[in-house]
Amino acid sequence: MKTRSIEKVTPPGSPHFVGDGFRVHNFIPGTSTMKRMDPFIMMDYNSKFNFPPTDTPKGVGVHPHRGFETVTIAYKGRVEHGDSAGGGGIIGEGDVQWMTAASGVLHKEFHETEWSKKGGEFQMVQLWVNLPAKDKMSPPKYQAIPNHEMLNIALPNNAGEIEVIAGAYEGKKGPASTFSPINMYNVKLNKGGKTQLSFPVHYTTALVMIEGDAIINESTDALQDHFVMFGNDGESFAIEAKSDAIILVLSGEPLNEPIAAQGPFVMNTREELMEAFQDFNTGKFGYLEA
Repeated sequence: MKTRSIEKVTPPGSPHFVGDGFRVHNFIPGTSTMKRMDPFIMMDYNSKFNFPPTDTPKGVGVHPHRGFETVTIAYKGRVEHGDSAGGGGIIGEGDVQWMTAASGVLHKEFHETEWSKKGGEFQMVQLWVNLPAKDKMSPPKYQAIPNHEMLNIALPNNAGEIEVIAGAYEGKKGPASTFSPINMYNVKLNKGGKTQLSFPVHYTTALVMIEGDAIINESTDALQDHFVMFGNDGESFAIEAKSDAIILVLSGEPLNEPIAAQGPFVMNTREELMEAFQDFNTGKFGYLEA
């Protein structure tokens, strides 16, 4: 099986705030275009940041989405989510929220109220996953995936474990349902632990170093908070942890469809974008209390 080359390793750029609750580094499309990262069209990474206690939870107020899914992965802290389709809840450390905006929802997300009163270390990933054209106008849905529902597979030689959020590892499937083939893992390696992963050569494949440092393909350093993008010239790659590490691994089949994106909407044509703005402005995304 041919080794997949490393296309680029990107350190976290200057952070910016989304609302007042998410201090993020943008990796997608910051590192490459939406087309190159297809089906992963946006990734904001909130590296570890300490929020002071407050009685007014920080976050992002009501805003619309259409045409894709938002996936929020909590590593530190707690987030409260609500949308106009009735989805919502609280995610804590290790949990995932998978919201399918599809035909359109209003959405808000804040630090959970009780967590906000205490404050503390906060670390999250928010990923936008594009939807196939045939599914962009399907009904919205919401998947709350608590950590205890994840598939955990121990690696040999006490190397660590692989936590499967979506897709499959060695034929065993994770809990998230997806509209196109997507693999999403938290690879948790002990210091010195090694593993090798393999995905179809044409899949868009990348990883984020959430915790610790590692060596990729026995030669390339991947430091904490760095983003590693792989080429489409092989199937497998090796990871060796230089310290205890948590690595978010993404690999998905490109949709290879036109992308028309503006603000909170990702469609296939300019006309569909204009329709999304019109539908939002005329109240067709429902109602969500601020």
